[in-house]
Amino acid sequence: MIRLTWRQFRIQAAIGIAGLVIVAIVVLITGPQLVHLYNTTVATCKAQGDCQTATAAFLAKDAFLKNGLTALLFVVPALIGIFWGAPLIARELETGTFRLAWTQSVPRTRWLAVKLAVIGLSSIAVAGLLSLMVTWWFHPIDRVNANQFVATVFEVRNIAPIGYAAFAFALAVTAGLLIRRTVPAMATTIISFVAARLAFTHWIRPHLLTAAHAATPLSSASNIGFQGDPSGAATFIATNPHTPNAWTISSRIVDNAGRTPTTQTLHTFLQRICPNIGAPPKSGGTGRPSPTTFQDCIAHLSAKFHLAVTYQPASRYWTFQWLEMAIFLAAALILAGICFWSVRRRLP
Repeated sequence: MIRLTWRQFRIQAAIGIAGLVIVAIVVLITGPQLVHLYNTTVATCKAQGDCQTATAAFLAKDAFLKNGLTALLFVVPALIGIFWGAPLIARELETGTFRLAWTQSVPRTRWLAVKLAVIGLSSIAVAGLLSLMVTWWFHPIDRVNANQFVATVFEVRNIAPIGYAAFAFALAVTAGLLIRRTVPAMATTIISFVAARLAFTHWIRPHLLTAAHAATPLSSASNIGFQGDPSGAATFIATNPHTPNAWTISSRIVDNAGRTPTTQTLHTFLQRICPNIGAPPKSGGTGRPSPTTFQDCIAHLSAKFHLAVTYQPASRYWTFQWLEMAIFLAAALILAGICFWSVRRRLP
């Protein structure tokens, strides 16, 4: 049965291997060049005092290849499901060949077990090897960006793609079994897989682990400033502070008692402490307060307010990777169980 499965699957396997070889050649040619560029520009930029220019030039390198490798790991799990999983049972049911396949000496459950094991493990191997190559290629870039929790980085690195590929394959097999037609099963797989990934990214991943909390002084926060209107009213604004490699989920301005001030409270405070912030421009002037005015105002604000930050520390990155892979693998096993139940109970 294993030999028969491999003979039926060898064309898809050859395509997968050929794709991996092409990617391996590309990353092996361009990867060392990227490492050399990092070592000769970014790694030595502090001594030269021009890190901003060096970093910008380094990140602009191989933009097309960066986008292509990222897109590849987003679409490969879905392609595995569409072309390897959806036809697995749907094609047998659609053409009627299941009657011959399941009336031989091999029971239908064993037939399904071998199919799922051989092709499912091949799916995991392809996704794992592809992720390994892409992670290695992106290593110098990730050292510069320091944004490992961003979805476009987290979901195409290390072990998470293994779970996605297993889930996509099992989802497609289940869709083909329930719909019994290959093309509709492919379409259902695309829609369901994308919906599952988006739902997990936005609604489940932020709650996998209890977030940490920290109080950050306004004077050390990045992207802080004032938003005014022609009447002179001003509101203090502050975006999420930048913490290298950490995942900042949210931040809010609070007073020393931990209460969130209302907009009117901020207006009143700014009018009393920083009357020139947000004032309309004078005739012939630029309308921009001096840097000293900003600094003095922020110093007064820092004495009364701070940022309450909710975040996931950088040390939890691998915990999130393992959890995400395990959850998608568990979902794949559940779908495989549904397939076994349906083959035994629902099909003739």
